[in-house]
Amino acid sequence: MLFSLALIFLCGMLLGGIFTKLKLPALLGMLLTGIILGPYVLNLLDPSILNISEDLRQIALIIILTRAGLNLDIEDLKKVGRPAFLMCFIPATFEIIGMLILAPKLLGLSLLDSAVLGTVIAAVSPAIIVPKMLRLIEEGYDKKKKVPQLIMAGASVDDIFVIVLFTAFSKLATGKSILITDFIKIPSSIISGFIVGAIIGKLLALFFKKIHLRDSIKVIIILSISFLLVTLEKVNTGIFTFSALLAIMTMGIVIQKFKKEVATRLSSKFSKLWIASELMLFVLVGANVNISYALSSSLTSIFLIFGVIIFRILGVFLSLLGTNLNYKERLFTMIAYSPKATVQAAIGSIPLTMGLACGDIVLTIAILSILITAPLGAFAIDSSYKKLLS
Repeated sequence: MLFSLALIFLCGMLLGGIFTKLKLPALLGMLLTGIILGPYVLNLLDPSILNISEDLRQIALIIILTRAGLNLDIEDLKKVGRPAFLMCFIPATFEIIGMLILAPKLLGLSLLDSAVLGTVIAAVSPAIIVPKMLRLIEEGYDKKKKVPQLIMAGASVDDIFVIVLFTAFSKLATGKSILITDFIKIPSSIISGFIVGAIIGKLLALFFKKIHLRDSIKVIIILSISFLLVTLEKVNTGIFTFSALLAIMTMGIVIQKFKKEVATRLSSKFSKLWIASELMLFVLVGANVNISYALSSSLTSIFLIFGVIIFRILGVFLSLLGTNLNYKERLFTMIAYSPKATVQAAIGSIPLTMGLACGDIVLTIAILSILITAPLGAFAIDSSYKKLLS
């Protein structure tokens, strides 16, 4: 495993640096590193590290969402308000509708299989979007209208909404009935995630005020609590579940509200942790990509991916109606809300392992969506924000 970790870090940094020099997103080099080192090309990564790949990617997501929470001001969220709420649901819903319209015609899938495929593809990647929006906040872009905060807040809830729908539709595809409780989990997991995160964040803020600790110890405490929250979410199978990732980000937001100076220092610590976590996340996402599936796919699948993205962009446009954003800021929001990666890597293979007839095509299009939208979306964000944001 140590040899695999050395390859991940050294090769990931090397290729990431090369792509940066070429004015391309570093994450493209990291994804390519994973594809080359992974089991479908050179097969140089230890199976033991691939077996815990999902857990390592989860840790990386925890780190970036904690950092996001520590940088999000509640007053900023109040200012973006309604459009941030709509961005949590409308774009993903439109993308799923687009899949229901296009997939039966282009791929000959049934409506149910198209719904399963749509819920796999519809989630955006907070692992790509959040660090880029954090950078824009740190550089002082769009302080007045809070566009980066709007995008970051919406992307964090978008995944929860889509994954719950995926669970419901995949259950129906296996012949099981969908209960009303399956859909109750969407609002209950979001609301309870906010409540749990707010309570823990407040308690931590009071604890840090009463007891003097080194910032490194505070980071360990926050990470440990985050790991416990993720574990509790997995073992809780009742109606009233909670979103651990949303709770983690809310915890950071509340700490930021009550202990702003501590949040600033902790954010700096998590920024340093993200350097290693980013490499681990995107290299392991790349390692999950079966390149033979991607190369054997038809142009029809590629057209389908771009087609449903158009539906997503329409959903973003509708979410922003009635706001004070100008056309440049709306265009940037549409661009920034398109990259896919982590959710597709996490659940793209599940329909195949469940024995669903659509399993192969779902996995193929999930892989293609990563290869197409992750680098294109990241590149579009990097190359457009200076022109489109103030």
